[in-house]
Amino acid sequence: FFFSLRMFGRATVLFSGRSVLLSVRCYSSSTETVGVIGLGNMGFSMAKNLMKNGFRVVAYDVNPESTQKLGELGASVAASPKEVAENARKIVSMVPASAHVKEVYCGANGVLQASQAGDIYIDASTIDPHVAKEVSALVKAAGATMLDTPVSGGVTGAANGTLTFMVGGAQDDLEKARPILEAMGKKITYCGANGSGQIVKLCNNLALAIEMIGISEAMNLGTKLGADPKLLADVFNCSTARCWSSDSYNPVPGVMDGVPSSKNYEGGFGVDLISKDLSLAVTAAQSVKAPIPLGSSALQIYNLISTHGFGGKDFGIPFAFFGNKAPKE
Repeated sequence: FFFSLRMFGRATVLFSGRSVLLSVRCYSSSTETVGVIGLGNMGFSMAKNLMKNGFRVVAYDVNPESTQKLGELGASVAASPKEVAENARKIVSMVPASAHVKEVYCGANGVLQASQAGDIYIDASTIDPHVAKEVSALVKAAGATMLDTPVSGGVTGAANGTLTFMVGGAQDDLEKARPILEAMGKKITYCGANGSGQIVKLCNNLALAIEMIGISEAMNLGTKLGADPKLLADVFNCSTARCWSSDSYNPVPGVMDGVPSSKNYEGGFGVDLISKDLSLAVTAAQSVKAPIPLGSSALQIYNLISTHGFGGKDFGIPFAFFGNKAPKE
């Protein structure tokens, strides 16, 4: 059993007087409760944006500090994914890997232990497309439905509510989940049946990793030859080298404010996470005999960086690693 003083306080205010009722309605038109499982760099901001847009949130994370922090902002705190499912008919999950998704939904204290017919589960994690299909089939057998909705936009997009969602699942379920996705992002792309969102996301992150390493190589070369990094970035961003890794998430410290490279490569998309995504892409490529030589090389580079102690640093760290300037964890 759990409760939120803020939630109950809001309910009391709704019945306490007409003038206060109007002010609450201006703040929000929704009183739906949404579960959120996974409060890391991405999930925490996504949960905050749900609350900002008027949804009540009941949350769980393996790290109690994260749930406590969100609870202080007004969310209700659950002790397990099962408890989240006992109190929310729609759930958003954002966890690191396929094994975590299986545990969240199918574990002994998982969501399916308390699921109800008609529930909708929105998994924003980036995982193996085959696992997405497997878990969605188990969810369907329990009478609920599932969407795989991996995201693009990084921690900045999560914080600003401007994520892009790549959605796999039934289209009518997407329409039921759309208000929740719109509270966390600005673009929602329907990709097809369950697992399709994951396929599109893996291809996106394959290209992203290659681009980040390419920008890091070029910026490192330019600076070692004496070029100013801001000048290099300015030219890249209006020329044929332009890409998101240069114009929105530049890996060189001091070129852009507010990005991980200017914060000691902290708080972004970790090296070990991009390595995980690349591993999934390599496995998927092998299953259909698709050659991905640059993707395979990118995986080896990020694995090498991780073995040097930088697995938790942002994936823009190849620039510092190539220049022997990478900060230790």
